[in-house]
This record gives sequence, structure tokens and C-alpha cells, in this order.
Amino acid sequence: MFEKLKKNLVISILLTALIIFLFGVLTDFNSIINSFKQFNWLLLPVLLSLSLGNYVFRFIKWEYYLKLLKIKISRLLSVKIFFSGLAMSASPAKMGEVLKSFLLKEILNEPISKTASIIFAERLTDFLSLTFLAIIGGLYFHYNNILIYLVGAFFIILIIVISNRAIAEYIIMYSAKVLFIKNHISNIQNLYESAYILLQPKAIFSMLGVSISSWFFECFGFYLILFNFGQSFSILWSTFVYSFSIIAGAVSMLPGGLGVTEGSLSLILIKGGIPNETSIATTIIIRMVTLWFAVILGLIVLFFLRKEYNNSLNKTRSNNG
Repeated sequence: MFEKLKKNLVISILLTALIIFLFGVLTDFNSIINSFKQFNWLLLPVLLSLSLGNYVFRFIKWEYYLKLLKIKISRLLSVKIFFSGLAMSASPAKMGEVLKSFLLKEILNEPISKTASIIFAERLTDFLSLTFLAIIGGLYFHYNNILIYLVGAFFIILIIVISNRAIAEYIIMYSAKVLFIKNHISNIQNLYESAYILLQPKAIFSMLGVSISSWFFECFGFYLILFNFGQSFSILWSTFVYSFSIIAGAVSMLPGGLGVTEGSLSLILIKGGIPNETSIATTIIIRMVTLWFAVILGLIVLFFLRKEYNNSLNKTRSNNG
């Protein structure tokens, strides 16, 4: 798992460097640098605080799902594991955050097949909340992109299927004809049982509200960056643009949506009449204070968590010895 983390991190850094290089080639490095100089960097702590607000609300979901699955864990350890998972924010659709399940297995011996459903439920409610925000903005600005509705429809259908035990169990048993699935049928059934609990109507609607609130923090941060550059676009328009671009990046299944999210943000901003260099500077800043802030924060927490856990394990071995 940790080797995969290192590999994913290297790929993401290289992709980010390539994206910034292409931005510079297609526009002009000097004009982009000048845009950065015009940015009020005193706003940076505010932007990072908004991103942190996103993580805090998502932690509320994490805690709620742990409680539903009756997983007993101290609040402090739960915080450490949750924030460690942010290190995998630059994975495809953030599904690499299954690292949290790996840590729960390593520290508390909770089966990954049981806790992985939490990561799935988190991503599902994230997608639905972003889709909701994008649709609201899209309807208001008459920007009816089919991608938004397809994503929303797909996840609603998925919830209906999982919530219907008869249909879900039929699909699982039918899929068991495939040798790979047959060999892992027990784990798949455990995963489904957990997902069934987490995707009941009460859990879905309550956590959907938390997700909408959490993602709005970053949408507001995006709005503040545009406002800083003297762009008079509304908070609703900013929310639509950011939500749509995050969805597009996630659907691409590229690590962290790299390339697609940046391209969508910049293109929509440019089409909205914002100068190329300002659009690109805005895109780079919002991605640094959201995606890369999450990765760096996650790596720091993960480093200290592993150090703490390894020290405890070594002490236990010494006492037993």
C-alpha cells in the first residue's frame, strides 16, 4: 500500500509539473508570474482554512460511518487515520483513500472488506453533492452539460441497486461465475453488507447534506480567488464552475483528476471572459490550496502515525521478548 502511495505521488507530481509547463507554453510564463504577483497572498491562510473546513466536515461523515459499522476507535486515532487518508487525494477519484481501511486493519485488525465500504460511501456522497451543486448552477446559467446528469443518474441507480438486497445479491451470485470474483466472494459479500448499512435513506440524505456543506467551503475559496483578481462573478457561478470541473476530473479517473480538472477550470474561466493568464493563475492557486494542501497534510499526519504505531509495536515486542 505504501509503495503504491509513493508511486502515485511521483506520478501526480510529474503530471502537475507537466500541466504547469503546458500552461506556460500555451500562454506566457511571464504573464502568469505577473498574475501571481497581483495576488494578495495574505488571502492564503483564509483559503487553507476553507480547505481545512472541507476536511473537518468530511471527518464528520467518516465518524458517522464508523459508528454505523460499530467500529470502536478513539477520537484521536480516528482523526489521525482520517487525515492520513488525505495523502491519497491525488489518486483516481480519491479511491486511494482506501489507505484508511488499510490502517484500520493494521492498527485495529478491522477487515478491509468491512471498512472499504466507508470509502465508497464517502466518494458516492461527494459525487452526488458536487452534482447537486453543479446542476443548481447549470440550471441557473442555462449550462445543461450532459455529463452532470449522467454522473448523477449513474450514482442514483447505483444506490437503488445496492439498497435492494434481492437485486444486489443476484448480481453478486451471477458475477461469481467469474473465477476471480468466485475466489473473493466472501470479501465481496462482507463489503456489500457494510455498504448496504451505509447507503440506507437516512444515512444517504443526512451525509449528503454534510457533503454539500463540505464542498461549498472549497467553492467559496474559488470565489475568493476570482474576487481577489477583480472578477465580479457571483458565488453561484463560481460554485458551478468548480463543482463541474471537479466532477470532470473525477470521471476521467486520472490521479486527482490532474489535467482534466485544471483544463476544465481554465477553459470555462477563459470562455467567461477572464484573461488567459488570470484564469491559469486562479486554477493553479485553487489546486494548490485544495488538492496539494490535502496531500501534504495527509503525508505529514501519516508519517507521525506510522512512526507512533511502529514505536508502540516495537515496545510490545520487547515486552513480550
